[in-house]
Amino acid sequence: MKAVVIRAFGDPEGLEVIDMPVPVPAPGQVRIATEAIGVGGVDAVIRRGTLAAYGFRAGHLLGSEVAGSVTAVGEGVDASWIGQRVWAFTGLSGGYAEQAVTSVDDVLPLPRGLSGTDAVALGGSGVVAHFALERARFAPGETVLVRGAAGSIGITAVQLAARNGAGSVAVTTSSAERGARLKELGATHVLNRSGEGGQDAPAGFDVVIDVVGGPQLPLFLDMLNSNGRYVAVGVVGGQPPADFGMRLMDAFRRSLSFATFSSDTVPGSDRQAVRSSQFADAALGDLRTVVHEVLALDQAASAHRKMDAGEVFGRVVLVP
Repeated sequence: MKAVVIRAFGDPEGLEVIDMPVPVPAPGQVRIATEAIGVGGVDAVIRRGTLAAYGFRAGHLLGSEVAGSVTAVGEGVDASWIGQRVWAFTGLSGGYAEQAVTSVDDVLPLPRGLSGTDAVALGGSGVVAHFALERARFAPGETVLVRGAAGSIGITAVQLAARNGAGSVAVTTSSAERGARLKELGATHVLNRSGEGGQDAPAGFDVVIDVVGGPQLPLFLDMLNSNGRYVAVGVVGGQPPADFGMRLMDAFRRSLSFATFSSDTVPGSDRQAVRSSQFADAALGDLRTVVHEVLALDQAASAHRKMDAGEVFGRVVLVP
């Protein structure tokens, strides 16, 4: 089968299309013929080598979520899964391939009316957005800032905050065009990447959901209201300064909170329950997904170049 691996960490040109054996599902696993493969920010972070300390090596097969049909099951898995259209989480490896294997516990049937491309635009990111707002103890009436809102996590966070009664939902993005699209999804104020601009935007925010991280993170800590909560869900812009915590200490009397969030810390059954609800909403049109572009699997490097250039609004999807 065709698959995409990291030949060399760094630029997208380090991605390589190879032929490899079709995987055999182990006990408790299913094998899926992929029809759609999500290209996420974590894929780019791994490819750049940012997470080398976590043991990633050359030859790593990228991809964390796919949609498709179950073609085989491992020992102990009900054979009725075979033939079902599903969404699946493959961990931090295995998705960029024509066939993928994963634990049956990380598989969810797709509702009628939801395409594979829409499923991989929502499946992983929607859960992060939901639980990040929960981790921030978001309450109706509060002001929310979503930093890096043009990606699939940010797009979903904007919608969830808006429909759950936020007093205002500000976003940072790179252009007026993107800002207009985010307003269609529920944003009320558009700021630039440095957090500036936005006519009548709140002077401070009760909640910040940050997908970006990077050197400017301390500037956004300064934008928290007293008792404000800041939740970092990604570092697509790189790691923040090592001393960023000093901003919190300097504002000691304002009782600010900072947290990181990974959906890995949420019980699998809770993730699947939220995901199932979001899939149902998306199938009905009550929760919108945004697919920037659909590319062939062997164009994975092109997808990563577009992400690195900041051209992607929503999610790029690969198809075999």
